[in-house]
Amino acid sequence: MMQPAGSLILLSSDTCQRAARARDPRFDGVFFIGVTTTGIYCRPICPARFVRPTNRRFFVSAAAAERSGYRPCLRCRPELAPGRAPVDAVSRLAFAAALRIGAGALNDGSVAGLARELGVSERHLRRALERQLGVSPVELAQTHRLLLAKRLLADTALPVTHVAFASGFQSLRRFNSVFRERYHLSPSRLRRAARGGDERRRTGARGTPAATAGPERDFVRLTLGYREPLAWNVLLRFLERDAIPGVEIVNGSRYGRTVRVDGRSGVVFAADTAAGTGRARRAPGAPRAAGAHLDVEVSLALVPALMPLLARLRHLLDLDAEPAVIDAHLEQGGLAAMVARHRGVRIPGAVDAFEVVLGALIRGPRPSTHATRDAIRRVIVALGEPLDTGVPGLDRLAPTAERVADAGAACLESLGVAPRRALALAAAARGIASGQLALVPGGDIVAARRDLLAIAGIDDRLATEILVRTLCWPDAFPDGDRALQRAAGASGPGSLRARAESWRPWRAYAALHLRLQDTER
Repeated sequence: MMQPAGSLILLSSDTCQRAARARDPRFDGVFFIGVTTTGIYCRPICPARFVRPTNRRFFVSAAAAERSGYRPCLRCRPELAPGRAPVDAVSRLAFAAALRIGAGALNDGSVAGLARELGVSERHLRRALERQLGVSPVELAQTHRLLLAKRLLADTALPVTHVAFASGFQSLRRFNSVFRERYHLSPSRLRRAARGGDERRRTGARGTPAATAGPERDFVRLTLGYREPLAWNVLLRFLERDAIPGVEIVNGSRYGRTVRVDGRSGVVFAADTAAGTGRARRAPGAPRAAGAHLDVEVSLALVPALMPLLARLRHLLDLDAEPAVIDAHLEQGGLAAMVARHRGVRIPGAVDAFEVVLGALIRGPRPSTHATRDAIRRVIVALGEPLDTGVPGLDRLAPTAERVADAGAACLESLGVAPRRALALAAAARGIASGQLALVPGGDIVAARRDLLAIAGIDDRLATEILVRTLCWPDAFPDGDRALQRAAGASGPGSLRARAESWRPWRAYAALHLRLQDTER
């Protein structure tokens, strides 16, 4: 039977049974299976032997399964399942709240504070999450903390104390108590069980990867799950095109960047294990994660901010997308040939919203030129913060909105930014620094678009580019873009807009396919 609380909105019990029987990876992270005879919940791709259909219960989220008393499976590891995508049937409020809770908003904050930030009452926020996800805000936050802790216990040799604080707990005592209460075993016992008794350590005595030498030392290695397929090389192409000098690099099939999160600074790398050419490797003796995943390396300095950092990386790399569903929809909309060439296209997101604004406004509406690239480099050198990473090509932190707002348009113009764009960038920086311009995933798209268009120098195309990357807006579509019109064979904005109706609600993905079509001709 389906769960009445937290039950699946779009999938019937029969559909879940068929997906579970087939171990269909397209449903990984879409629902979870509780096994009544063991009290354990699993992903649909779990390699464990099948159980009777009557002994299965289906849940819309890991939090809903844990609320009903189920513990996570040690084989398929539910904490590695891809997250729920923005296209799932949740309200805008519940989606925005879930995103912020997943990024650690309640680790040192309150439900009342989150409600105020979202502009609703605390009661309304609780009701929205209960209705859509079947759990309270506190229960959802606790599940996120526990699942992250489980990942760190299984995949790293970080001391338990470090794991507790990196997962968002405010004390080791509270961490141990909640962990035992929920999972019926201690953190150290779970670590031993996850490794099958193999005590080979992934790191040295101080948590430094023993197999890593030279400038890329002091990293923790984790994985980020996604739903296949993933056009990793296409995503890297877009990231490399817009890379900020000194802040981002693409080396082969590996992406790296500097990061500042919650006052912590460091570097992070991501590589697709499926590509077979990424440099990131599993440590000796470490269990391989089930399903498709990226290998991620994170500076030890960033471990205390791991929860918000991983949420930002998922946003940057669009890892919560449902590519099989999106591709099938676009094929039916007449883009079958384009989709066949590049399956699993993802929308580049953002680690920091102001970075996207800075790059988009300095480049302007046209493709990057030598002059605009030089201007971005000068702005980064003058206003960005130096960071000693020991990694060639990564030596700066991107300027903050506050720093650019203080510098002003005259300073930006002296660094080579075109006058009109300098004024627009300074105005946008002031808006973000003051909180008047909110560019947060799951935020109010209509309000953000209105505020962007109110800034002189930002047209519809630039506003759309900024919104699709910063607000997780999969239906953004600049119908005035001549490159898209050309690729679609449309005579103008009206013609392209009419044709794009069949691509809703994933027009942003259609736009990426059209851009690829235009550049590859």
